[in-house]
Amino acid sequence: MNNINMVDWKNSEVLITGGTGTLGKALTKKLLTDYKPKGLRLFSRDEYKQWVFKNELDLGGYKDAPVAFLLGDMRDSDRIDRATQGVDIIFHTAAMKQIPSCEDHPQEAIKTNIMGAINLIEAAINNDVNVMMNVSTDKAAYPINLYGMTKGVAEKVFLHGNIYSGGRLRSSCCRYGNVLNSRGSVIPLFKEQYKKDGKITITHKDMTRFFIRIEDVVQFIIRNIERTTGNEVFIPKMRSAFIQDIAELIAPKEDIIDVGIRKGEKLHECLLTIEESKCVEDYAGMYVLSSTKKEKSIDEITMGYYSNDNSYWWSKEKLQKIINENYFV
Repeated sequence: MNNINMVDWKNSEVLITGGTGTLGKALTKKLLTDYKPKGLRLFSRDEYKQWVFKNELDLGGYKDAPVAFLLGDMRDSDRIDRATQGVDIIFHTAAMKQIPSCEDHPQEAIKTNIMGAINLIEAAINNDVNVMMNVSTDKAAYPINLYGMTKGVAEKVFLHGNIYSGGRLRSSCCRYGNVLNSRGSVIPLFKEQYKKDGKITITHKDMTRFFIRIEDVVQFIIRNIERTTGNEVFIPKMRSAFIQDIAELIAPKEDIIDVGIRKGEKLHECLLTIEESKCVEDYAGMYVLSSTKKEKSIDEITMGYYSNDNSYWWSKEKLQKIINENYFV
């Protein structure tokens, strides 16, 4: 693993796709505060969210920061090509992420999550981008829903970009689980449900998930875009939690209703498959998966990394503190 800082932030032009989403906004603030890039471009397709975030940055002390808002769609290859001209570093966070939406509109998910990834990698190669990090998901490992399938394909696209570029582009992925208190996640969802209906619905009493805080995700992604040599999938060692436990910290047990697992939903999530573990290295705080690594023998292969079979768990006390913070990102 390369521990040398290979990024000259103050002389770099940075592009964040999905720049007005949960992760894009958190990355923006962290970069502006601690890394101070020469320029920062935020690419997204929602003009209202861009207006809201611009005002948020202005009021938050970033009024004179070198930030440009670019309106466009990942499906538009010409717009993506223009957005990447003169860019040194790319964080790719844009995607269709809601599982039901992807299931109901498969063509749209494919256009955004797969064709959008192809558009971006080709633009990055054509415009001599130095380094790029694709943000992936635990649902890309053993995918059973279309969202996970499209993100799994996107991972392959970004990793193969290292070959297409002839080594000029360092392209890698970060794969992680659920972000606590993020838009559409279980804590704000359960709070809203209980406030509105006096009930919370869960899909299985034994369901587990990986969870991480947004600030930890941001630091993990930035740290690994600095050290990547290309063709890696960086996987943080995350804490697990039972969905039932989170629900019970918000509402009494008698107000929690088990409605059954939904279409495209797993009982437990996987961040690293058994088959992938042939090519993984175990580091402090993370796993690094790379097809360029020498494969382990069958006797050296470890089991996969699952949310129900984890050494790290969120305590109810820490979860309660996060719930009480009452912030949503």
